[in-house]
Amino acid sequence: MIAYTLFVVVVLWIILYRYRRRRMYELASVIPPPRGELPVIGIASYLAGSSEDIMLTLQRFSYSAMENDGIIRGWLNHILYLLICNPVDSEMILKNCLEKDDLHRFLRKVIGYGGIFAPVSIWRRRRKIMIPAFSPKIVENFFEVFSENSVNLLEKLENKSGTGYFSIYPYLTAYTLDSVCETAMGVKVNAQNDSNSPFVTSLNQVLDIVCKRIFHLWLQPDWLFKLFPHYSKHEAGIKILHDFTDDVIQKKRAELKKEKDIQPEVDVHYNLKDYRKKNLLDLLISLSACEKGYTDVELREEILTLSIAGTDTIAVNIGYTLKLLAKYPEIQEKVYDELRKVLDAKRPIIKDDIQKLKYLERVVKESLRLFPPVPFVIRKVETDITLPSGRMLPSGSGVVVSIWGCHRDPKYWGPDAEHFDPDRFLPERLNLKHACSFMPFSNGPRNCVGYQYALMSIKTALATILLNYKVTGEPEKGPIPHIKVKLNVIMKAVDDYQVCLEKRKL
Repeated sequence: MIAYTLFVVVVLWIILYRYRRRRMYELASVIPPPRGELPVIGIASYLAGSSEDIMLTLQRFSYSAMENDGIIRGWLNHILYLLICNPVDSEMILKNCLEKDDLHRFLRKVIGYGGIFAPVSIWRRRRKIMIPAFSPKIVENFFEVFSENSVNLLEKLENKSGTGYFSIYPYLTAYTLDSVCETAMGVKVNAQNDSNSPFVTSLNQVLDIVCKRIFHLWLQPDWLFKLFPHYSKHEAGIKILHDFTDDVIQKKRAELKKEKDIQPEVDVHYNLKDYRKKNLLDLLISLSACEKGYTDVELREEILTLSIAGTDTIAVNIGYTLKLLAKYPEIQEKVYDELRKVLDAKRPIIKDDIQKLKYLERVVKESLRLFPPVPFVIRKVETDITLPSGRMLPSGSGVVVSIWGCHRDPKYWGPDAEHFDPDRFLPERLNLKHACSFMPFSNGPRNCVGYQYALMSIKTALATILLNYKVTGEPEKGPIPHIKVKLNVIMKAVDDYQVCLEKRKL
């Protein structure tokens, strides 16, 4: 009798649950699913494999969306997700659906409400403070940090010249972490000289665990996650990251307070020109009105977000670009010819040089198009929204904007969309009808505020490496580059960017 009653209660609950969500089911039914979607669990089985398997699945879904007017839907158990790769629809979503999806909660446990993942109510206020800190004139003054760390990177690669294949990724992440920490916090973590530093090790370990939680359903409930060995490593890593950042913030606040006490009251003002030589932590404290602005926790959240986002995204683009140039030596020689014309090997690179490297910039953009570090952006649909294509997204669903798909859709990039062709970014050839056809740093109000910072760091490192080394590998047999990738919060090469280096004779 008890079992029968329990059965009836469960059945009635399911009926009521489905009745309340009837509009979602109705709207979802007219959107095509991917091939192989299963009853009840939907696409969950496809996202239970390795990070490489997951990326392959999402690529396949993106191609399926291209074949179905730029949209497909998939049920992840009871949660409805729509995958979009139509740039017109994507632009509307990124401008109107500003709330991040709940899957980001696993990153929030690490960095809190940093601007990238914060709820809209928190994000709006912080974004207003963040934008001036990334003004072009301020970012330009970080060039010296990039240049100095690029020279250090060059020295570290010296021992790898002529030794055959090796993973260049650890060297690139050490370069970017040194650069990001110095520009963001004003501290030298010396990652290039000490790859086993607690901050570096904890950062990599925590991000790997976060990725596992996002895609492995059994790790998502907090109570269940605590039963796995990942939990203790996760918590220990977060403590190291937080303690390090908190210590830096306390020292910086004391330093700024001391400067203010020494400075005459009449001279205290907040003109951006006065802060061009300062790091981002200085700027965020000053631009948010010092003691009345960001709290220490908010500062930690923003600085950690910048450190995590900047370190890996910049490193992977440098890595992909080097891999591509190894596959296409004729394009690499064009880059080298430009570098020889613009740069002087007898002096360090200066920021004016970077502006003159037009071909290198096209190579970087084409690398970002084919291999965007953040290939998918996930947002909440809080109210029913009708897309320009005529489809309606139901309230309560999640929407996945496939940047990877938008960048490779032949409807917008032509039949050679999969080809590696830097000259497609020549002014006379580039004719993008829609802004979201190319958006490696996202689009809309929540796009990446640090994209100019990232491009400057990327080009500085690449120019330094490619002027001194020829990158070699197995040449690609055709115009379509094949690089196996995996999704580990961001999209990375499976082989960790294996390349060979040959010293150039300058």
